Amino acid sequence: MTGPPAGTEGGSTTRIHRISPGETSTIQYRMLDSVNALRQAAGAGPLTLDSRLNAAAATHSRDMSLQNRPWHFGSDGSSPIDRVRRVGYGGMLVGENISETYENELETLAAWMENENTRRTIL
Repeated sequence: MTGPPAGTEGGSTTRIHRISPGETSTIQYRMLDSVNALRQAAGAGPLTLDSRLNAAAATHSRDMSLQNRPWHFGSDGSSPIDRVRRVGYGGMLVGENISETYENELETLAAWMENENTRRTIL
C-alpha cells in the first residue's frame, strides 16, 4: 500500500532543490558577489572565500542532510566554532547562517537580509 501522491491530502508538498556538483562553484561566487555588494553598500569591507571554511560548511551541510534537519550543531555535538577549528581556521569571529526553505541562494540571501540576526552575520 502506498501513501497519497505528493501534494494531496496527507501528502507532502515539499520541493527539493538539488545542486549538481558543477553548480557549486558558480553558486559560491554568485553568493559572494552579492554579499560583497551588500557589504559595500553598508560601508563594510569585502569577504573572500576560504577553502577551510568551505570544507567545514560542506561537511556540516552533508551532516545536516543525513540528520534530515537544519541545525547549528553537528550529529557529534559540534558547534560552528568546533567545526572551523577542526579545519585549521584561526579567525577570531565565526558566524553561521543556515537555510532550507528557498529555491536559490539569492532568495536565501534576501530572506537573511530581512532578519536582524542573520543580516548582522552577513554585514
